[in-house]
Amino acid sequence: MSFDTLPLTAQERAQRVRLLVLDVDGTMTDGKIYIGPEGEALKAFSVHDGFGLSLLRMAGVKLAVITGRQSSIVAKRADELKFDAVLQGVSAKGDALSKLARQFALTEDEVAFMGDDWPDLPAMRRAGLAACVANAVPEVLAAAHWVSTAPAGAGAVREFAQYLLAASGKLDDLRRRYSQGD
Repeated sequence: MSFDTLPLTAQERAQRVRLLVLDVDGTMTDGKIYIGPEGEALKAFSVHDGFGLSLLRMAGVKLAVITGRQSSIVAKRADELKFDAVLQGVSAKGDALSKLARQFALTEDEVAFMGDDWPDLPAMRRAGLAACVANAVPEVLAAAHWVSTAPAGAGAVREFAQYLLAASGKLDDLRRRYSQGD
């Protein structure tokens, strides 16, 4: 077998990533949706995940959300974290990922997608790097190039962000910047 035809490792795929696209419920959150008498009331997001996403943005990686639900809470969180794109109410996540790649003049190989359930599979198949949370459904775990050790909403996104930063050689510089107070 020629080395040219060997499949890429997750790390090689991660080195190409210039856009991270995330599912929300069950990926950025623990998957619980709290509904009060007036409708959706709460979603819990990890501040550790948020900081990891901020580090990626500082390293030049674009950030986007593709979610099947509509939520002002998601729009608010994405705004706080300065996401580049937020697509809500999307049923065809694979097509949406391709659209985002074109919007940012990237190839799908330069896009990472992180999800947790069946609706995420089309986007995972198109992304250059498919990732999922530790507690994803079996079909998603099988389709992923990279799987977190942390569950959804509890540091899985931060873990993936640090993986991407390490693969690009930027993690140590960012860590040093914060540890030295610069």
